[in-house]
Amino acid sequence: MSRFINPYTDFGFKKLFGEEANKELLIDFLNQLLPPRHQITELNFRNVESFAELSHERKAIFDIHCQTQSGERIIVEMQKAKVNYFKDRSLFYSTFPIREQSKRGEWDFRLNPIYMIAILDFQYDEKEEKQKFLRSIKLKDQDGEIFYDKLNFKFLQMPLFDKQENELESHFDKWIYFLKKLESFDEIPSILKEPIFEKAFGVAEIANMTSEQYAEYQESLLTYIEVKEVVKTAKDDGKREVASELKKLGVALEIIAQSTGLSIHEILSL
Repeated sequence: MSRFINPYTDFGFKKLFGEEANKELLIDFLNQLLPPRHQITELNFRNVESFAELSHERKAIFDIHCQTQSGERIIVEMQKAKVNYFKDRSLFYSTFPIREQSKRGEWDFRLNPIYMIAILDFQYDEKEEKQKFLRSIKLKDQDGEIFYDKLNFKFLQMPLFDKQENELESHFDKWIYFLKKLESFDEIPSILKEPIFEKAFGVAEIANMTSEQYAEYQESLLTYIEVKEVVKTAKDDGKREVASELKKLGVALEIIAQSTGLSIHEILSL
């Protein structure tokens, strides 16, 4: 049994970043991603009933919506598995806080900045030469100059973060290391012995849960495992299909194994 929760679960993510009592954790994390002019001192969580019709995605995606004191709208998402039309979906979701800002009567269309921050438990960059842990996106023109700076996307591809404890260079690095390794920690690493992380570890400690919270967490953890197994099965089935076709074409078993990651025994059984 792990000492700390899995932050990729719905329960774990909301426990750390979605509760009023732990708001300072979310503020500290977000301030590592936001520019100096949009640093947060206070924020409010928002209701998102408008997303109810999209509840079929809730097993793989969950989010927190908040608004800063100065009006910036922020969506923070945790995505457990790759979804179809990932970029299209991200753009679509960003339109909700845009439309929420419309006013009845005379309105000059002035909008507050919007940030969509997605923590991805998968990588969507397929080509190795294009892979980046953090993608920070704004609308630019044909010369690469910023055309509109109020719509911002930040995608964190967690599998691409591979820094070890002795390689952490910034407070942001520490947050990502904390999120990626949290469930595997038996104790608080010395590099994370700072007040903000000590509070986060206290929030994440399973022993501090009530029996009701523990039951909810276990259900959330089971959903996480189910989603991961579905994705893994789909990938394995795809590999087997490719291997089967290569085998029919007479490709050497060693090459098929190298190409698909399957063992020689698995390929022979196809």
